[in-house]
Amino acid sequence: MLGARDRPGWPPGEGTAAGLQGFAVDKTFLSSLRGILLETELALTFIIFICFTASISAYMAAPLLEFFITLAFLFLYATQYYKRLDRLNWPCLDFLRCVSAIIIFLVVSFAAVTSRDGAAIAAFVFGIILVSVLAFDAFKIYQTEMAPSATEGE
Repeated sequence: MLGARDRPGWPPGEGTAAGLQGFAVDKTFLSSLRGILLETELALTFIIFICFTASISAYMAAPLLEFFITLAFLFLYATQYYKRLDRLNWPCLDFLRCVSAIIIFLVVSFAAVTSRDGAAIAAFVFGIILVSVLAFDAFKIYQTEMAPSATEGE
């Protein structure tokens, strides 16, 4: 059986390397407000996941799931890959991600603070901070992408 290196045309030529440029990271996005918000959400969800793992493991699924969803959005936006999937309404999906995460983290944070454990209280504090970051993110998405502009009504 032939391996990948035994195939004709190995090493890959310039055409193959050019195909990978679709996953090149846009550094201007990562330093923009949108990128910084996604990176902050990613860091806070990871911190909350660690806090819940240390205290109440029953609640650790929500931050872990939100971590992976935020990571996927960050990857799609940073690589500009979302432009290839033009059938989806990305601002609406991102807005719904923020709103659903706000609801989930409010419920989980207030449920966790009742345990009176130190790590659970830390998760509550970071959860409230994350909710405020997500609310700002949802506001900016609605303001820039979804709100009708003044020129559309005229």
